[in-house]
Amino acid sequence: MSLFKARDWWAAVLGEGEEFDQGCLCVGDVDNSGSGHDKIVVGSYMGMLRVFSPHPAKPGEPSPAHSQLLEVQLRDPVIQVEVGKFVSCSDLLHLAVLHPRKLSVYSISGTAGNVEHGVQYQLKRVYEHNLQRTACNMTYGTFGGVTDHHSMCIQSMDGMLMFFEQESYSFGRFLPGFLLPGPLCYCSRTDTFLTVSSARQVESYRYETLAVATDAETRQDAEQHGKTAGKRLTADWTLVLGEQALDLSVPSFSPSSSSIFVCGERNLYCLKDNGHIRFMKKLEYNPSCFLPYSSVSEGTTNTLVGNHNNMLLVYQDVTLKWAAQLSCSPVAVRLANFPDLKGVVVTLSNEGHLQCSYMGTDPSFFSTPKVDAREQDYSQIDTEMKSLQRVIRQATRTQADILPVAETDEDLTVTATVSTNMDMLRILFPVLSTLFKVLSRHVCVLTVCCVSKTVFFFVCLFYTGVGSTTVVAFSAFLNGQYPPADLTGDVAVSYSSPTGIPRVAQCKFSLPLRLVCCPSAPSKNAKYKITVDTNKPPVNLSEVFPDFLEKSEDKEGNALAFHFLSGPRVTVMASKTSQRYRIQSESFEDIWLVAKELVQRFDRHFAKQGVKDFRNSFAGPIPLAEYFETVDHHFELRVSAEKYQDLLSERAVQFRAIQRRLLTRFKDKTPAPLQNLDTLMEGTYRQVIALADAAEENRACLNQAFVRLRSATHLLILLVSLWQGLNTEQNAILEATLLPLLQDTPQLGWEESVDAAVSHLLRTCLSRSPKDQALSLSTSQLNMPKDTVRLKKHITLLCDRLGKGGRLSLASEANPLMMPLTPSSENA
Repeated sequence: MSLFKARDWWAAVLGEGEEFDQGCLCVGDVDNSGSGHDKIVVGSYMGMLRVFSPHPAKPGEPSPAHSQLLEVQLRDPVIQVEVGKFVSCSDLLHLAVLHPRKLSVYSISGTAGNVEHGVQYQLKRVYEHNLQRTACNMTYGTFGGVTDHHSMCIQSMDGMLMFFEQESYSFGRFLPGFLLPGPLCYCSRTDTFLTVSSARQVESYRYETLAVATDAETRQDAEQHGKTAGKRLTADWTLVLGEQALDLSVPSFSPSSSSIFVCGERNLYCLKDNGHIRFMKKLEYNPSCFLPYSSVSEGTTNTLVGNHNNMLLVYQDVTLKWAAQLSCSPVAVRLANFPDLKGVVVTLSNEGHLQCSYMGTDPSFFSTPKVDAREQDYSQIDTEMKSLQRVIRQATRTQADILPVAETDEDLTVTATVSTNMDMLRILFPVLSTLFKVLSRHVCVLTVCCVSKTVFFFVCLFYTGVGSTTVVAFSAFLNGQYPPADLTGDVAVSYSSPTGIPRVAQCKFSLPLRLVCCPSAPSKNAKYKITVDTNKPPVNLSEVFPDFLEKSEDKEGNALAFHFLSGPRVTVMASKTSQRYRIQSESFEDIWLVAKELVQRFDRHFAKQGVKDFRNSFAGPIPLAEYFETVDHHFELRVSAEKYQDLLSERAVQFRAIQRRLLTRFKDKTPAPLQNLDTLMEGTYRQVIALADAAEENRACLNQAFVRLRSATHLLILLVSLWQGLNTEQNAILEATLLPLLQDTPQLGWEESVDAAVSHLLRTCLSRSPKDQALSLSTSQLNMPKDTVRLKKHITLLCDRLGKGGRLSLASEANPLMMPLTPSSENA
């Protein structure tokens, strides 16, 4: 038998096909025997009412059937049963049974028999209340401080609390903001009623407030009275849970304890009487019922929690003390005292399994058998010791087979090969084939995802076997009417190792420039120009760009033009006398892809020739004015997007208001003139459609502007890197600062993100003095700025400090700008 299993003391199965819930079980001395021993009262949705006085079956007894004292078939389903002092002229305990449309109070009495059948029990109805509304649940207590008898409060399905003082009806009140009924309980310490509303918050209402609030027959009357006259019903305090509550409980085992327990769907809460949280326990399962009870430790409370995994767990505050396995999932749990045992846990399942159990362990009667004494063979022991030492030495030398060290050969290798052949599709959109070669040594499931902003790719799922090679072919084509901001992509392959460990292999690739442009005739004049310097003699551009010589008219290789598929042209011109190369175009951001390709091809060209000291450079100045034009254009489109959004909201509100007025006119029994409301509605509808079309067009322009802004920012980073000779780490910091987003969102845009990142650099690694350093990042919310003046000022200051010797670093201590200025540097 398992150690962590509830010990069965008594059990019974109630009927067949009956249903039960958390309110269908209660315990108490319902027959007023005076012995202090509890009886179990169970009601079902089929209308069956049963009373049990359980005790374990003794040897010779066939079954515990005689433990059932009473079984009565009632006319209506039983929602909840409670035991209390519900009769005004008697101090005895009575049974309250809640039906959907009726509240009945019964007395249970036993008559001693003269024959061997023993005591016979009878159920007698004392009084009943017919309800005007369908009941959901009820609670009872000494409402208003009355200590000798119990009053009852019933919550209806439409949110009305109906109060009964024994045989008489007192009053009814509607809960404000009601949608669906929740658990209900009464706290006698504060004379308040607690419930959990559909807003997923605990609400507390004082009995005095409920009694003096305005009475109403319907919910509409209650809302109308609350707005016009009378006292409006308001909660004494509320606490947001964020989840629906399963049950509420206010322990009454100690007058000094002031705790309110709430069992949620995922958490167990303990609250003070004023609504403050005393503690909270996160549950790793779905609870089905709970019951707080007294603890042996002072200042703590024990809680029984049942879940849908047939487990019953015991918590002392937030500490799990015991866990026991039940035979079924409980929907109600109670503690009872019986003649043979006290503190018995009574559980009831939704199918009618009634079980009385206790926590504990069974003693183990297993004893270790004696081992026969024999003489030790020391030579055999010596031989076994030597063999074990040999195994240990071998394991020490081959620790790589035991410890999880990094393998020299990867489990999976991914290589990307970009085809040089392009298929022309309608001349304007070339399609490029890309092959991904996957070599695997294990059986795995692969997901290949290629990510690019403007160039379109696909995602696929396939299988590969042990030691096999799988080739996956993709096609890339231009997915827009403007050049992309980047031609690089990532291949991410997710797979599982033989031991089930998920892993990811990555590979980078670059698409050729020929995919987005074609050769063209060079132009001599252009609006935007930049010059790249080298430390080696000028080279023939036809050697650097052999794939762009189809339409080149320059036989000497001093000029080369690139015609992008979206329209703009970029020209590269080499100086005949100096080591300079000019890149010019009518669009500033279109220079980026050609400038990047030129720098990379120069590096590869001189690397093939064995030149190790080759270096590209940019003499300056940084074209910030041209760059800020792109920034302002992007910001203007963002402002326009917000304006369109506000105008659409205003027109939508106006359209709905006109609709409501028209609907009122159409529903009116006496026809009235429309007063041109239909014309106004049609005009408003046209405005909404026009604004929606304009907003959609602005959104497309904003997407294009952001891609162009990324291209211009890439070009700015390249020029700053060539200007100051930034290394790879510094270039990565600058790129992360100026390109924090892959796309704009309504919540966060490029301007505020870059402004925050640049401001952080200016206060840390590029600060002028230690006093200017910001040791912690700002936690304020980023909002869209009113203009770009502050952003342009910060970017200008960033370039200025980099030009004066500042260095980008995550460690702000090694900053030359923070060194004291010498007199010569001050004069300079």
